[in-house]
Amino acid sequence: MDEGSSGFLAEVWDWMKSVVIALFIVILIHQYGFHLSTVKGSSMKPTLEEGEWLFINKAARYTGTPQRGDIIVVKEPEGIETDHPYLVKRVVAVAGDEVTIRQGKLFINGDEMQEAYTDSPIEDGRFDPYTVQKGCLFVMGDNRHRQASYDSRSFGAVSVDQVEGRADLIVWPLKNFREL
Repeated sequence: MDEGSSGFLAEVWDWMKSVVIALFIVILIHQYGFHLSTVKGSSMKPTLEEGEWLFINKAARYTGTPQRGDIIVVKEPEGIETDHPYLVKRVVAVAGDEVTIRQGKLFINGDEMQEAYTDSPIEDGRFDPYTVQKGCLFVMGDNRHRQASYDSRSFGAVSVDQVEGRADLIVWPLKNFREL
């Protein structure tokens, strides 16, 4: 091999190493740092609109348990087969909390919740007292119209292990950019 071709091969090899390292970093960031997710459906109206892009903080999984009021992305419960295996929901209760719904209102541990992020009372009727198990979260969509949200009222509390991350920002469209 002449000197010119070995120089070319060395340069190609250097480029390949750089591409592999960059790909590795991107995969790590996507897996453990953050990613973008698109809102599908209307279960989080009026807070989120279909088609908005969310900045999902995946590192939040490792820095603490989600709190009441957080908007999270969770894996859909097992045994459910849909076109979208992830749900965007609001945490309304955490481990040890008792959830009750009566007269269109959400009660946590007997206290009526003031939910400024909703635009209607809960139209799906009563929900008998339910105590959230250890290591679990009770999640609901912000859209409280009849059958508008598939959430913990249908499938029960979700395990903290099912949480993919916390939605921190709406990043697209730019006119809707804001912190959640």
